[in-house]
Amino acid sequence: MSLPASFRAFYLDRPESEGGKPVGRLGEVPAGVLPAGDVTIRVAHTTVNYKDAMMVKGIGYRLKDFPFVPGIDLAGMVEDSANPDFRPGDAVVLNGYGAGEHFAGGFAQFARARGDRLIPIPAGWDSADCMAVGTAGMSAMIGALELEKNGVAPGRGPVLVTGASGGVGSMSVAILRAMGHHVIASTGRMAEEAYLRGLGAAEVVPRAEFENGPARPMLPKRFAGCIDAVGGKTLATIISSLDERGVIACCGLAGGNSFTASLIPFFLRGVRLIGIEGGHGPIAERREAWARLPKLLDRGTLRAMTSRHGLADIPLLAEDILAGRLRGRAVVDVHD
Repeated sequence: MSLPASFRAFYLDRPESEGGKPVGRLGEVPAGVLPAGDVTIRVAHTTVNYKDAMMVKGIGYRLKDFPFVPGIDLAGMVEDSANPDFRPGDAVVLNGYGAGEHFAGGFAQFARARGDRLIPIPAGWDSADCMAVGTAGMSAMIGALELEKNGVAPGRGPVLVTGASGGVGSMSVAILRAMGHHVIASTGRMAEEAYLRGLGAAEVVPRAEFENGPARPMLPKRFAGCIDAVGGKTLATIISSLDERGVIACCGLAGGNSFTASLIPFFLRGVRLIGIEGGHGPIAERREAWARLPKLLDRGTLRAMTSRHGLADIPLLAEDILAGRLRGRAVVDVHD
């Protein structure tokens, strides 16, 4: 199949002034924007993650080539393949690996990628379901698996989720509850308490309990584990609040990209801090996560935490994510 000469996308164009930020536009991009790769995908759905929001708003990225198509996640159908593992018509999902950061990503009707970085869409799910998960949900699932592998079993003690109203947090609450944990959700939006309890949180607490840092190196033992999407002083407080051999899976920085903490909890309680590589982790790790997700999340749960949008909504979604206003996950239909 030959690609159309151009196709619809939300893309970033050259800054209008020297030193300015790229300009977001909705329109046609030439097929030449697609990178090298052995699988061409007709994209059906994408989503907007924190990284995408930063890219759209010109934060933390320096683009040289325009037009540039953001979007670190995409799902759709194989249009053409030179990879023996995929045939035209196969349903696939891509999370990260440079898409939407270093080469054209999911905010377009077509994409191209290496086949060894694609995952078949799980049986019984569709592209919209996969984008309800996206990299945010993938990070949450990998974080939950790390807790499991490191001895944080259901019944051992409460598990905390920070930034619980956001994409990673909402997914973490639902996944951990489905795994049998007593989940405590921390949020800066207590108006979302009913929403978080609906996802499975047994308790909902305000983020103010954690955001100022710990008063002393070791606080009373409170949590067996944590999936932290906030970082900063919040992460330091949690380190001081973990039980013996407690584990934190760290996968976000909404509260800051650095922190200062005492080493004492690591030495006296044996706590462990594990970084979650949401965008470039081993493909085997991704396959394991995608194999577990459909067993833990039904479509009703996915839809309870998901809003639906078109490409034209991406700039506003980016603003809401960076401002901490977006609840749950946003699924974008690239044909809408």
